[in-house]
Amino acid sequence: MKKYTVNFAPEAQEQLSSLYHYISVAASPTIAFNYTNSIIAYCESLQEFPQRGTPRNDVRPGLRITNFKKRTVIAFVIHDDIVSILGIFYGGQDYETNLQQDDDA
Repeated sequence: MKKYTVNFAPEAQEQLSSLYHYISVAASPTIAFNYTNSIIAYCESLQEFPQRGTPRNDVRPGLRITNFKKRTVIAFVIHDDIVSILGIFYGGQDYETNLQQDDDA
């Protein structure tokens, strides 16, 4: 079985850090640590079966999204044997606007 490499974009890492801080204040550092580590483990599981989730080519070419515990959207693309986690959006954040590519760029 082919294994893919999972990479987190700097924006996704920043979003995980922000989520950790939000949950640690709202609940506790232990809960925040467990929740964000579960998200990381879920993302890393994409190395074995990356084609899961829903294609969202209408937002960005090659974009796929999947949900984690019904509260978090994980946005990623697959290129060759690399899964790139582009964003981790919690609690209904507008991932579509955030991920749309600027055609002038």
